[in-house]
Amino acid sequence: MAKQTFENAMKRLETIVQEIESGDLTLDEALKKFQEGVKLSKFCSNKLDETEKKVSILLKDEEGNVREKPFSPESSENDDTV
Repeated sequence: MAKQTFENAMKRLETIVQEIESGDLTLDEALKKFQEGVKLSKFCSNKLDETEKKVSILLKDEEGNVREKPFSPESSENDDTV
C-alpha cells in the first residue's frame, strides 16, 4: 500500500464530506465514511504538528551561534539568514 500523504488525505476528506452532505448514503454508510474521515483528520492534524515542529528554523546570528526561531511568514520575507 502506498504511503499516505497529507495532500491525498485532504482530497479524500473533501470527497467524504461531499458524500455525507449529499444525503444519498444510508446511515451505516455515512457512519463508515465519518469514521474514515475522523482517522484522516487525525492523520492530517499529526502531519501538521510534525511540520510545524520542522518549520522551527535554525538561524545563525552575527557571531555564528545557532539559535532556534519559530517560523513566521512575516519575518521570513525580510530575513536573509537561513
